[in-house]
Amino acid sequence: MRHAKTLSAGAGLVAALLISLSGCVSGPQQNQSAGNNGGGAKTGPVKIGFSMDTLKEERWQRDKQLVEQHAKEVGAILDVQVANGDDAVQTKQADNMLTQGVDVLIVAPHNGEIAASIVEAAHRQGVPVISYDRLIKNADVDLYVSHQVEKIGEMQARYALDHVPHGNYVLIGGAPTDNNALLLRKGQENILKPAAERGDIKIVANPFAKDWKMEEALRYMEDALTANNNKIDAVVASNDGTAVGAISALERAQLAGKVLVTGQDAQLDACQKIVEGTLTMTIYKPIKPLAYSAVDAALKLAHKEPVNAPDKINNGKIDVPAILQEPQAVDKNNMVNTVIKDGYHTLEEVYAHVPKDQWPKATASNGRKAEVSPFIAAFSLLLAAFSWVR
Repeated sequence: MRHAKTLSAGAGLVAALLISLSGCVSGPQQNQSAGNNGGGAKTGPVKIGFSMDTLKEERWQRDKQLVEQHAKEVGAILDVQVANGDDAVQTKQADNMLTQGVDVLIVAPHNGEIAASIVEAAHRQGVPVISYDRLIKNADVDLYVSHQVEKIGEMQARYALDHVPHGNYVLIGGAPTDNNALLLRKGQENILKPAAERGDIKIVANPFAKDWKMEEALRYMEDALTANNNKIDAVVASNDGTAVGAISALERAQLAGKVLVTGQDAQLDACQKIVEGTLTMTIYKPIKPLAYSAVDAALKLAHKEPVNAPDKINNGKIDVPAILQEPQAVDKNNMVNTVIKDGYHTLEEVYAHVPKDQWPKATASNGRKAEVSPFIAAFSLLLAAFSWVR
């Protein structure tokens, strides 16, 4: 009798595990009973509009790909429109998506001030707006998903100051119309201004590059080199594009690799320059958690469900609920254990221009982490259950 009870209990556990296993492979579930922003019951898949400023940089191509990937995984319908740096085009594209009946707008603005009109237009139709990566200013934005931008600026500056505590500094900012560029500069100055006031360093130039253009950074770097007789010790460039522009100017002056240069985004060309020795560091911001959090939050907003947003960022009008991801500083010493280990770039890609005998030795060839199949994990539990029954 006791044996029969044990078998019955074991069978129940096995059944539960089988149900769990089936959940590992089931398709996305839609909440059909939750309300939408128009006040009625939300039925069918959520329609998300993703308004993007640009696909010029590699990182934005990753954002698009990952947002598309996760939208597909959760069964949402996604419309992506790219404005190519044109505010009027971005506004028109957003209006078109609203006309087509999107339930939520995700907006990566070209100009954080002008994009406030997109928020107003969306709210008139009861459509919530998620400000993606870049903060939309002076508007009732429903949510902001980004990285800790001011902290990134501090990380760049602190790295530079730790490695070059004295000398002439050039700061190259991003687009002055992008709030992120201003936050980065604020973070940089939090660290560098006290050093400048002590006389440890001298900030000899601090321009902003229109639209984050590489050629703008190149021009500003050439000007700074000319004005200071090539006596530049560190360049705090706000992203990888401006860093690469600065490096081009340093190469012409035969100073590449001799001047510390910071970056941001961990683009492939930047990571290559780090291991080659011409770029000193970049900031690695894993894009997947950012993109996925935006899609997940869009579904919750469409269904009028609460979103867990532990942070707040003031945009000049309100304290916007925010989900902020953690950045990482990357240089030659930890490239393998961050960017390559995560599979963001492969070892072969990053070290493509480095002689193979100089590649890191103890690393898997592609740097991608193995993942445990849910089937294997569940099967292991089944084996444990049968062992318990015996």
